[in-house]
Amino acid sequence: MKAKHRLIIAVIVLGLLMTGPFVVTSLLVWLDMKEAERSMLTGLLLSRLPVGTMMTLFGFVIGVLVLHKLFKQYVEGLLRMAETLRLMLGANRNFRVTIEGPPEVMQLAQAANDLAQQRDALMDDVDSQIATAKASVEEEKNRLAALMSELAQAVVVCNLDGRILLYNNRARLQFKALSQGPTSVAGGALIGLGRSIFSILEKNQIEHAREVIHQRLVAGKTAISNFITTTRGGQLLRIQMVPVLATSGEASEASMSGYVLTVENITRSIEEEERRDQALHTLTQGSRSSIGNIRAAVANLLDYPDMEAELRERFLHVIDDEVAKRSLVIDQTMNQFSDAIKTRWPLEDVLGIDIIAAAQRRIDDKLKLPTKTEEMDDALWIKADSFSLVFALVCLASKLQDHYDPRELRFRLSSTGKLAYLDLIWAGPAMSSETFYTWEMEAMQIGSETSPLTLRDVIDRHGGEIWYEREKAAHRAFFRFVLPVATPEIEQDQDERARGKGRPEYYDFDLFKFEDKSIDLDRKLSDLTYTVFDTETTGLEPSKGDEIIQIGAARIVNNRLLRQETFNQIVDPEIPLKPESIPIHGITEDMVRGQPNIDVVLPAFHEFCEDTVLIAHNAAFDMRFLQLKEERTNIRFTQPVLDTLLLSAVVHPNQESHKLDVILERLGITIGKRHNALEDALATGEVFLKLVKLLEDQGIVTVRQALEAAEKTYFARVKY
Repeated sequence: MKAKHRLIIAVIVLGLLMTGPFVVTSLLVWLDMKEAERSMLTGLLLSRLPVGTMMTLFGFVIGVLVLHKLFKQYVEGLLRMAETLRLMLGANRNFRVTIEGPPEVMQLAQAANDLAQQRDALMDDVDSQIATAKASVEEEKNRLAALMSELAQAVVVCNLDGRILLYNNRARLQFKALSQGPTSVAGGALIGLGRSIFSILEKNQIEHAREVIHQRLVAGKTAISNFITTTRGGQLLRIQMVPVLATSGEASEASMSGYVLTVENITRSIEEEERRDQALHTLTQGSRSSIGNIRAAVANLLDYPDMEAELRERFLHVIDDEVAKRSLVIDQTMNQFSDAIKTRWPLEDVLGIDIIAAAQRRIDDKLKLPTKTEEMDDALWIKADSFSLVFALVCLASKLQDHYDPRELRFRLSSTGKLAYLDLIWAGPAMSSETFYTWEMEAMQIGSETSPLTLRDVIDRHGGEIWYEREKAAHRAFFRFVLPVATPEIEQDQDERARGKGRPEYYDFDLFKFEDKSIDLDRKLSDLTYTVFDTETTGLEPSKGDEIIQIGAARIVNNRLLRQETFNQIVDPEIPLKPESIPIHGITEDMVRGQPNIDVVLPAFHEFCEDTVLIAHNAAFDMRFLQLKEERTNIRFTQPVLDTLLLSAVVHPNQESHKLDVILERLGITIGKRHNALEDALATGEVFLKLVKLLEDQGIVTVRQALEAAEKTYFARVKY
C-alpha cells in the first residue's frame, strides 16, 4: 500500500476516534431516556450545537495537521532515507543521507551515514586488492587495444552471428571513408560494436568463406580464406578471413567461435593497373605493322645497295615516317599516363613537423650546424618516404655548409591547397642555376654516408618538385620542397579520444556470446543495444514551429557507453534562431548556416540508431520534434523509447526533482558542459546505466517492465 493511501486511512481513523465514542454514547443515553427527557435534551443540544460542531471541526483539523506533520517527518522522511540508502548501496556510494527531521530520524540518518562510511572503508580495501590482482590483466588489455587500434591494416573481429566485437582505428576510418549514404553527413561510420558485418559485406560471401575455412580445418590445412567483394559504394575490397578457435581445440567449425577479417581497399591499385594496361596497349597498338614496314624498308636497302636514288629516298621516308609515328605515340602516352607508369613507391602519412625535427637532429649530429624553425604549420600532414626525404634535407645542408658556410639554417612549413611547402632557408650569397642543377642530379652524400638516389630521384619518388628562390629583401635564399598533402587519419579523432579518457573502446569480447535477435521487449535491459540521444532546438514549442538545430547521440552496447561511436550534427533550421535561446545552447546563426537541413540529417540519424532502443531524458519533448517531421521526411522511429526522467521517478518516487542536473548530482555523475546535444546524450547514457541496476533491485529487469512502470508515473502525462 502506498504511503499516501495510508495517510488517508489514518485521517479517517482519526475522524472516527474523535466522533465515534461521542456518537455511540449519545445513542445509548438517548435510547435509555424517557420522552420528556429526550425533548429537554434536544432543546438543550440544539442551542449549543454550532459551538460543539465548531470545536469538533477545529480539533479534527488540528489533529489532521499534526498527523500530516508526523507523516512528513517520519513516513516520507524514512522513505526518502530508504531511497538514499539504495543509492549508497548501488549507483552512488559517495551519496549520504541528509540529517534532518525529528531527533529520532536524525539519529537514524547519522547511524546510516556512519555505517556507509565504514562500508566505504572496507570497500576501498577490497577494491585496492582487486585492482592489484587485475593490474596484469588490464595491462594486457591495454597492450592489445593499443596494438589493434594502431595497426596499419584494417582489422575486424566478428562472432559467428556476424556481430562486430572488435575493430581497430584503421577499419573505422576505412569504412567511414567508404560511406556513401546519409551517415556521411555527420561522419557516421558503417562500423560499430554490436553492429552486423553484413551491413557492409555480402553475407553470402562471408558464409562461403566460413565454409572454406571449415573444410580446411577438417583437412588439417591452414585455416584461411581470401575473397574480393564490392561495397555498395562501388569500392573493391580484398578480404582475408581466419578463424577464432574455441578452447576445445577440435579441428571443426564447432570449435570456431568467430573470425578475424583483414580488409584492404584495392580500388585505387586496380584503377592504376587498368591505366597501366591502357598505357601499354596504347604503346603497342600499331607497333607490329610499323615495325614490319621498317624491317621491309631496311631489308630492301640492305639487299639492293645499288638501287636508284629516288627509290632509296622513298624507303628512307618510310622508315622516317614510321619512326616519327611511334615517337609521337610514345610522347603522347608519356604525357597522358605519366602518373600511371611511374615506379610506385610506398609513401606514408607523416606530420611535417616530425620530418623537420628528424632533419634537425641529424644536422646537429652530423654537421654541428645550428637550426631553427619559423612559420610552422604544426597540423600539416604530408605523404612522404621519411628516410629519403630527411636524407635529402641533410644532404642539402651539408652542401650548403661546404660551399657557403651559413651560420644557421631555418626550416619553414606551410601549405596551399593540396600542396605542402617545406623550405630550407639560409642567409648567404646567391647560387647559380647551374650549381643547383648539379646538386640536383648528383648522387646524395653526407660525409661517409652515400645514397644511390639523387635529389631529383627523391622528388620524383614523392611526385613533387623542388626549386631555388631568393628573398632579396631579407638577403636570404631557400630551397622549396613541394610535396603532396596527406589527409590526417588520426587528427580527426582527438575529440573522440578525449571523450574516451583512455584507450579506444573498439572491442568487447563479451559479444562472442551475442545472439542476433530483433528488439524483444522481454529481454533483459542489460542485454540490448541502445541509442541515447538529445536535441537542441530553437525553442520549447515544437507544435508552434520551433525546429531542431542539433542532434547528438551515442550507442550503448553490452552495458557500455561507447564514446567513440557517436552521432553529432548541427542542423540548419531554415528559420531565425531565438535570441533568448542562444546563450543556453551556444549555437549561433553563423554555426547553422550552410549546415544540412533536417531532410538530410534525419535519415542519417535514423540509420545510426537502426535496430536499437532509443533513450532520452524527457523523451516526449525530443520525440515530438521527430514525429512532426515524419510527413516531411518519411522517416519514422518505431522502436521502443525509454525516458530517464520517468525511470528516475520510478526508482526515486519520493524525490522532489528529476531534472537531469539533479539526477547527475544524485547519482554522482560529473560531465563537462550542459546544453550541448552530444554531451547531454552522453550524460543521459551514464544516468541510464546507473538506473538499470536500481531498476533491477526493484524487480524491473526487462524493457517491457520498464516501459510499464514508466507509464504509471505522474510525469508520463506531460504532452508537447
